[in-house]
Amino acid sequence: MKTLLKGGSVVTGSGVKRADVLLEGEKILQVGRRVAGADQVVDVTGCLLFPGFIDAHTHFDLDVAGTTTADDFYSGSRAALRGGTTTVIDFACPNKGESLHQGLDLWHRKADGKTFCDYGFHMTIDDWNESIRAELPDMFAQGVSSFKMYMTYPAMMIGDRDMYWALKELRRLGGICGVHCENAGVIDGMIAERKNAGYLGPDSHPITRPPYLEAEAVSRLLRLAQAADCPVVIVHLTNQDALQEVEHARRRGQRVYVETCPQYLLLDESVYFNPDYSSAARYVCAPPLREKSQQEHLWKALRRGGIQTVSTDHCSFTLEQKDMGREDFTRIPGGLPGVETRGELLYSYGVAKRRITPAQMCRVLSENPARLYGLFPRKGILRPGSDADIVVYDPAASHVIRGEDSLSRAGYSPYEGFVTAGSIRQVWLRGHLAIQEGAVLDQSPAGQYLARGKNSL
Repeated sequence: MKTLLKGGSVVTGSGVKRADVLLEGEKILQVGRRVAGADQVVDVTGCLLFPGFIDAHTHFDLDVAGTTTADDFYSGSRAALRGGTTTVIDFACPNKGESLHQGLDLWHRKADGKTFCDYGFHMTIDDWNESIRAELPDMFAQGVSSFKMYMTYPAMMIGDRDMYWALKELRRLGGICGVHCENAGVIDGMIAERKNAGYLGPDSHPITRPPYLEAEAVSRLLRLAQAADCPVVIVHLTNQDALQEVEHARRRGQRVYVETCPQYLLLDESVYFNPDYSSAARYVCAPPLREKSQQEHLWKALRRGGIQTVSTDHCSFTLEQKDMGREDFTRIPGGLPGVETRGELLYSYGVAKRRITPAQMCRVLSENPARLYGLFPRKGILRPGSDADIVVYDPAASHVIRGEDSLSRAGYSPYEGFVTAGSIRQVWLRGHLAIQEGAVLDQSPAGQYLARGKNSL
């Protein structure tokens, strides 16, 4: 069966061109004008055709803060697919003392047969010893070529010495590592001071995790990476000071990749100071939302190519779960839902407002993550031979974002009331129409595990 998407404009990382796309089976067969030989024709006149979006930072079915995220792989990937994300890369997280194989096996049990979009895993390293080092080659053999380390959270952080050794080994093997950068020690001190003074509400969250402590950790990581001669990814970067540390490292000749998230582009820390606990607690995430003035620095970095990817850090909790911290802000489970709205938000508040171009949107949502995480050219581009993962975006079909309309089990949207400039009309997953006008057409998960190669960005 050959299907022709006719009348639209294909978006690539280098521009937009009027072209039809011919699909056969799971692959793209042809891209061009006056394409013939289709068994069926789908009219997409006036629409933009993006490569399927890749969200390289999700947390589905994660046990954290004494609870489990609201979205597992079934509900989270369903929401992701509706939002144009045809591939997610989640984090396999072994507990302290467990092997990497135990973590990978657990995440396969969580995801296999339950995921609506295609998926892969990063591997979290929260211990470093000879056994962990010896496991790394087999992680690559099983398609895990990217890793994650933390500079905060006692259950996950491993310290500067072990991080240096881990980065050296990843460099030797050709891997790449994303790092959560915040200064854990000073944050703990600030938290203790706020608690001792009796300030226990959500407004203490941004005060105890200031942007300069993120920037300090970014600077320290980049010096560790310099010593190890290892490329790194700064995940969910939020502010200008942290960006400046990245720029310093790049001028030294280091390879540094940067990810940010829609919440840091569009929301600000004023939400934490709402006197209503529930209204404030729902936005608690780490790093926190920043001052509104920081947003333009992130948009400028996106325009200039200083930020390579926009992921979501989707880590969803219901408002009932967020209520765990009513008497102590450090007990509020940290994280926001976001997989369902990322594409429409980036188009509406980036492309439509001329902050970025469609090509730049394509790069940060599709092409760059595909290259960075070893999926290109199977994913991330619309060209013959690539997977037929396609987002059909209709710039004329605007709507209002409502939490009650979402597929996420969080039960709310951080972007409640945001008006979009257009919407996603269709999502094709490997040549199969999976989403039509917001409706999930198949109730059985069809996502495939992706064994990934190495970074080519």
